Amino acid sequence: MPRYTYSARPAGQTAVSTGTLDALSRREALHLLQARGLQVLQLDEESGGAARAGGAAATDAGPKRFSPRQRLPFLEALSELVNAGMSAGEALRLLARRMQEPGLRALCAALWGKLGEGFTLSQAMAAHPVVFDRQTVNLIAAGEATGSLREVLARLIEHFTEQKELRQKFVATLAYPAFICVMSTLLALFLLFYLVPRLLTILTSQGRELPFAAKLLVSGSNFLLYAGPFLLVALIIGAAVFLRWRQTPAGRAEFDAWLLRMPVVRDFVILSALLNFTHTLALLIENGITTAEALRLSERALENTRVQTLVREATDRVIEGSGLSAALARTGLAAPLLLDRLAVGEQTGNLAPSLREIARSCRKTLSRRLELAVRISSGIVLTFTFGFVAFLAYAIVSALLQVSSGFRL
Repeated sequence: MPRYTYSARPAGQTAVSTGTLDALSRREALHLLQARGLQVLQLDEESGGAARAGGAAATDAGPKRFSPRQRLPFLEALSELVNAGMSAGEALRLLARRMQEPGLRALCAALWGKLGEGFTLSQAMAAHPVVFDRQTVNLIAAGEATGSLREVLARLIEHFTEQKELRQKFVATLAYPAFICVMSTLLALFLLFYLVPRLLTILTSQGRELPFAAKLLVSGSNFLLYAGPFLLVALIIGAAVFLRWRQTPAGRAEFDAWLLRMPVVRDFVILSALLNFTHTLALLIENGITTAEALRLSERALENTRVQTLVREATDRVIEGSGLSAALARTGLAAPLLLDRLAVGEQTGNLAPSLREIARSCRKTLSRRLELAVRISSGIVLTFTFGFVAFLAYAIVSALLQVSSGFRL
């Protein structure tokens, strides 16, 4: 943090006092001195402080220091101070000085610096797309425009907390199958490249033929030994080419459209898109944004480009005078029951509550289907893994029996 040397005198007095002060910027240093009742005569930044500030800024602003994981802790800390009665600017200034975690402190300092340059909070957050996605920035902008920043922060925290819990549940469900797969792979590699060659040497020295299962095991071991490195290199090159193609506009559009053609994946993509769309739209409408503008902002929060195109077409129909439920029905994305609930909300003037209920329903359905898919896939993986290990055990035991019979003779 920069350090400033100052000369000042108390208001109404002639005695001049000097000292040093740590502040994020010259503007903040002046603000702190004036808050002490001092009339600033001279304020200079120390040369070492400037170097330290530049180094800290370079380090903190580096891409390695900021990550999406900082979004939820930052919003929670900001919400606590805003709920306590502080403005967003004052809260950021305090967080930039008091946060214990270096990455979060650097993020708060960067945002406070943007506010000091005259940017709004949403504009400052938009300068860090690695941490804050478009949905978050748009909602913060809506909260600033309508004076409901507290409510927007609370709902964002609720939304990201639910997403975090869903990811944790998914990871916890996959932890055991992943552990079994890793251990089985290590066991298979040990058997294929250490034990099997030694058994083969013993049987060859006895002039005996390997059992059929052991022959399959040896053939697989030789294939992996000689062709494995080439397959690994080809896999890495193919993945790199695919990811590069996926990042192009045409590649992303084709890949997103392909996801919607897959029977099982299509349901997850559509449910996730409906969840984000209805949740964002409900937040925007509740905070005073017009329906047309809220639809445009909600459309930008969608990740799948094909779904985004369909929603954009529905938004155009709504602007032309069609109802939201009727426009969404023509996209084929929403189930008839959800459309009926949305139509009731439009007719009764309770569109935002209806959207929130639809989002809650989509979240429950997505969580339930995700748990089912994970259980089924885990069962398949475990069955295949145990079957493969059983085959390895049978092949090894049959070879050992062949060796032991040769010793008896």
